[in-house]
Amino acid sequence: MNKRSHLSPIYFAAVGVILFACSLGSATPSSSSTAQETPQQVPQATRAATPQLESFRYEFADLADKLIPTVVSIQTEATIKENARGFFGDDFFDQFFNFGQPRQQQKPRERKQQGQGSGVIVSSSGRILTNNHVVEGVDQIVVTLSDKREFKAKVVGTDEHTDVAVIQIEGEVKDLPVAVLGNSDALRVGEWVIAIGNPFGLSQTVTKGIVSAKGVHNRGITNYESFIQTDAAINPGNSGGGLFNLSGELIGINSAILSRSGGFQGIGFAIPVNLARSIMSDLLADGKVSRGWLGVSIQDLNPSLAKALNLNPAKGALINEVFENSPAEKGGIKAGDLVRSINGKAVEDANDLRNTVAALRPGEAANFEILREGKTITLKINIALREDNNLAGADPKSKDGKKEAPAEAAKNEWGIQAVELTKAQKKEAGLAESSGGVLVVSVAEKSPADKSGLKNGDIILVANHKHILGLKEFNSVFGENTKAILLLVRRAGAQFYTVLEK
Repeated sequence: MNKRSHLSPIYFAAVGVILFACSLGSATPSSSSTAQETPQQVPQATRAATPQLESFRYEFADLADKLIPTVVSIQTEATIKENARGFFGDDFFDQFFNFGQPRQQQKPRERKQQGQGSGVIVSSSGRILTNNHVVEGVDQIVVTLSDKREFKAKVVGTDEHTDVAVIQIEGEVKDLPVAVLGNSDALRVGEWVIAIGNPFGLSQTVTKGIVSAKGVHNRGITNYESFIQTDAAINPGNSGGGLFNLSGELIGINSAILSRSGGFQGIGFAIPVNLARSIMSDLLADGKVSRGWLGVSIQDLNPSLAKALNLNPAKGALINEVFENSPAEKGGIKAGDLVRSINGKAVEDANDLRNTVAALRPGEAANFEILREGKTITLKINIALREDNNLAGADPKSKDGKKEAPAEAAKNEWGIQAVELTKAQKKEAGLAESSGGVLVVSVAEKSPADKSGLKNGDIILVANHKHILGLKEFNSVFGENTKAILLLVRRAGAQFYTVLEK
């Protein structure tokens, strides 16, 4: 028998492993990859990327460590008065059990209502920026810092028109972390941001996202809107908290969310810090906000208006009306002017003009770049102080108490039926007795007028740059062979431009 036959199978297996290992050690790397080489390449790629991933891994965490202490939790308490109600809250049962006798007048009952929000420390003395709706009408404010210190605070000033409020920690405070105020104008859409606040009472919560839009307005949240929109999660309790850029600068005060459920759905709004800083300066100096006033009504451009006015690009704010004795009238602005810039800052739309003028100091002279009939001019206008005045409605009747009979109506192919304005109608609309215009009394369905949004009760003042003094001018313009008519219309005391197109 061959000696080799006595060798164990383990022997042959061991020899095979040794020979295979030697062949791998002496093999020359091939230019083409093999299945055996792939497992070796993955760890190498992973090791090459590890230093970069490790350096990025704690970027947000390190930033959060610095920023969290600048954001505080705000607890409030307010007294709510409620009318006291009788048995089951029903007057019938009250009278029944009182044997038909009227119950005595009861004083309103009071109850305490707790609220919560967030704020950002902006001075070492304990000054805090937050939202007006967080502290409006409250009796007590308690501020809790990230290190669990608690302080009472008082309201320094509020501005409901922008939802900005300033509160001050009471008593002596030491070692307060202070947020660095950035420049919200320099913020870019797509830029990463961090939101810090106390949603649902969960203190010092950090969320991350990007700036999804800037200059957001017409949301009905405040009177002066130019919000930063972000997808960083913002929820109830985040109000008044901070929105920070990756440089660690405060660039917004979280204010509201767009939600159908009451919870976060990917869209949150923050007040730009440049606006909040301006409001804070006014509140600290005067206890109120002084806004500039120009004295015009304005509107945005749409493609039809831009085409009718030969404007390209369609940017700027269109002047609809210039108020009598206003800074605009004194400075030479006219209806139909397009405001392109103010003090060298481009005006994007009507909302931008309103916010820019409001930020100007009353008494300050500002340079307005105007486009008028294709020519660019510059007007220097002295801005006045804005005052909120309520205009009383006029009596639509004549002096003898009888309504004036309407004039004969005129129709046209544009779908408009109009009549001459009576003296009472002019007075009711806020127009001078000598002013012109015709009153729209009917708009044909699916007509050019209907498609443009014209309504019954509208007053047409100007058509294709011609003043409409009455039906004569109205019939003349609307009888012309043209494909479009540019109208200046007055509705509910305000004026706007629109275009009728066939």
